Amino acid sequence: MQQGVGGGGAGWGQPGHHAAVPPQPPIPPAQGWPVPGPPAAPPQAQAPHAPPYSPPPGAEATGHIPLPPAVAGTGGATLAVLLIGPAGAGKTTVARHWASTRPVPTAHVSLDDVREWVCSGFADPQAGWNDHSEAQYRLARRTCGFAARNFLANGISCILDDAVFPDRPVVGLGGWKRHVGPALLPVVLLPGLEVVLERNAARSGNRRLSDEEVARIHGRMAGWYGSGLPIIDNSDLDVEATSRALDEALARALATPGF
Repeated sequence: MQQGVGGGGAGWGQPGHHAAVPPQPPIPPAQGWPVPGPPAAPPQAQAPHAPPYSPPPGAEATGHIPLPPAVAGTGGATLAVLLIGPAGAGKTTVARHWASTRPVPTAHVSLDDVREWVCSGFADPQAGWNDHSEAQYRLARRTCGFAARNFLANGISCILDDAVFPDRPVVGLGGWKRHVGPALLPVVLLPGLEVVLERNAARSGNRRLSDEEVARIHGRMAGWYGSGLPIIDNSDLDVEATSRALDEALARALATPGF
């Protein structure tokens, strides 16, 4: 009779019997993979889940970090605004759009429009700056200031636009504040030089200036950087987006004490 394999150890090679498999050690997890934890408790034994996170009203949430609410804009505030910028910045177009889309009565007064009320003897900007043009500028600014105060006294906001220089008192911010009032909110619209040159080229009549004059005005407007006034670079913004940026800048100015 043949002996079973393994020298006749207990149960090995005997017909009708299965060999007992010795217990194997657990296989360690592959490098970098998480080690499975103990089995989860039955549903009834689990602790109740915390309610889902919800950000406070008006706040935007990213993960679980609440962000401050976005600037809501000027709403129904009665404002006096001066939109500053070089020729070709889009001041008049943006000011008119902002005024026409506000939820409260708002007027737009353009200094260039008021200057052109003078028909015979008009001091053409293309002829350069002289005593004649300065006198008409001062007169137009006083007229705009009077109109703005009249609108404000009747509960109507007003936005004015002008190419105000930071380094020229005659064509400066101080004159506007004297004529309109200390609550005047100035904002600078300052796109890139190539943009204003392109927009100026599309103009005609008295509104179109030489490229050299446009470049000179644009260079002097750079002095507003560091002045503390809000500056909007609308080189890549359309009229509607620039108008929104203007409203947000004004809302921040209103929220800044002593602005």
